[in-house]
Amino acid sequence: MPSRPAPLLVLVVPCYNEEETLPRTLDALAGLLSRCKAEGLIRPESYALYVDDGSRDATWQLLAARHACDPYCRGISFAANAGHQNAVWAGMDTARQWGADCIISLDADLQDDINAIPEMLARYAEGADIVYGVRKDRSTDTAFKRGTAHFFYRLMGWLNVRLIPDHADYRLASRPVLEALRGFEEQTLFLRGLFPTLGFKTEKVYYSRLSRQAGESKYPLLKMLSFAWRGITSCSAAPLRLAGFMSLACMITALIYSLVSLYEHLQGETIPGWTSLIIVVLLLGAVQLFCLALMGEYIARIFTEVRRRPRYIVEKTL
Repeated sequence: MPSRPAPLLVLVVPCYNEEETLPRTLDALAGLLSRCKAEGLIRPESYALYVDDGSRDATWQLLAARHACDPYCRGISFAANAGHQNAVWAGMDTARQWGADCIISLDADLQDDINAIPEMLARYAEGADIVYGVRKDRSTDTAFKRGTAHFFYRLMGWLNVRLIPDHADYRLASRPVLEALRGFEEQTLFLRGLFPTLGFKTEKVYYSRLSRQAGESKYPLLKMLSFAWRGITSCSAAPLRLAGFMSLACMITALIYSLVSLYEHLQGETIPGWTSLIIVVLLLGAVQLFCLALMGEYIARIFTEVRRRPRYIVEKTL
């Protein structure tokens, strides 16, 4: 198969309060683009598109100052914080509108090794439309984070959600993929679960994740749990079926217990029942409340979708 010509590459970089790490990132990505251009891997007009997700620090001011002297630096800024997934989506859609042949999304902290990008471009040249950046291992994570991550991937597999293990949002997407994404209009985005369902030719590039050089993680424990829950409810209806199964199981258990009690009563035996009755009542009540909460979560998702509000509002453009 003949290789594709050198693409107009856009690096999509979501930024939220990245004042401390951004100067290093700007230099590193400008140097990478310059090297790739010199090697003929990308077209000369390729650039990095920074998406300021409503930062409260000097992130946008740094981007504006750099844009004046750096041909590789472009940017858009949200009017308010819209979330990481919306920032990645906005970068992809803007790059598509500005004529990109392919994009590579990566976080501003550069923990995802940018030295893997030439290999991603090589897989693109060979015909791949989606190239996933996959971590070789999780040696840089704490034991807790490593364990919870593996549990999450197993859980999503059990829920029949297609994910790429140890892949975050470090990926290459070609223009056909970007065009196909225009048809996806859901308000609650979970890109890690969306891309594996598209059906394009895919490849994987493995890399070692680096330690953070500056700034702080934008995903503390509670935010990671919220993100995981978004992924589950966005990609699978299995929890609703689980709620129905639990209700059925409890109903059958209650029916069996009632038949046993009736049989013992007909035999003239009295069962001391206060403790067992309270246990059954608490069990059934807990299951009912859990099922109601689960259905409420999905109804909230439906409410969000039918309002059809914009995912984000772009306030400024470089």
